[in-house]
Amino acid sequence: MSDSAQQAKAQKKAYDEACKRVLSEREIMAHILKACTEEFKDCSLQDIARRYIQGEPSISRIAVEPETISPRIEGEQTEDKSGAEGTVYYDIRFHAVAPVDGKMIQLIVNLEAQNDFNPGYPLLKRAVYYCGRMISSQYGTVFVKLHYEKIQKVYSIWICTMPTKKWEYNISRYRFTEEHLIGRTQAERSHYDLITIVLVCLGSKSHKQLKGILRLLNMLLLDNMGSQEKQELLAKEFNVTMTPHLEKGVATMCNLSEGIERRGERRGEKRGEKRGRKLGEEVGEKRGWNLGKQDDVLEMLKDGVPFEKIAQYTKLSLEAIADIAKQNKLI
Repeated sequence: MSDSAQQAKAQKKAYDEACKRVLSEREIMAHILKACTEEFKDCSLQDIARRYIQGEPSISRIAVEPETISPRIEGEQTEDKSGAEGTVYYDIRFHAVAPVDGKMIQLIVNLEAQNDFNPGYPLLKRAVYYCGRMISSQYGTVFVKLHYEKIQKVYSIWICTMPTKKWEYNISRYRFTEEHLIGRTQAERSHYDLITIVLVCLGSKSHKQLKGILRLLNMLLLDNMGSQEKQELLAKEFNVTMTPHLEKGVATMCNLSEGIERRGERRGEKRGEKRGRKLGEEVGEKRGWNLGKQDDVLEMLKDGVPFEKIAQYTKLSLEAIADIAKQNKLI
């Protein structure tokens, strides 16, 4: 791997980690829970952050893949390794209690920051798998033997920063419902309402064009603004307390995104000069790419750039990009 590719990979990893740190702030999670869950929609943001979110969130520390677990009640396990493949971790996972029908119920919440909306499989199926793992891993940690009544409801909420055009600025929820084929007898909802998936899709607009949770997340994760400006908006408009942890995360994200953009501009300008063609001025990586697009796609694929981003820069279809990746044995 070239030095530039290693640098790009390191920067992407650092950016992803900073993003997770920012999203794991209690007051940011409170905004997400209030907007995306039925249990918290009528709760105040202050109560969600201070009363209902339990303990400290786990960031990239709890593994998704299964392992054989001997029954025990010790709180939450910290790793579910799969021997066949590298360990895959939940981005953010935490516990919460929610006031439902006059009593508190226990929830396990997984929060994922997802850049690649088409990673080669349906993203929803991955979310279903994550929920299934959060249910099955409760055996030995939440309940043992036949005490299925103790199973806790799980949420998997996916913040998708680069969805396809038709998915931009949609928030969609998926959950179990009761359907009567014969008769009308109703089961208690809490007995089957145990899995909920939420897709929060952002896009290419400015936060100034948006409202609510989409406005907050778009500003925080996508808008090209300085760190200080973002911090001021978080405090003044969204009443988010600027902790040192949050300040550092926002500053890191802004600095890394600026560095990545500058590197892209330099690379794009160099290519544009070499090929004698200028195709636009929005971002340097859009310049001079009508000729030799396959070389550009290959370099971005090797740098770990998501398919959606490559499509935006090169104007190629996702299918064409996938074909190039397959031809070069990159997927």
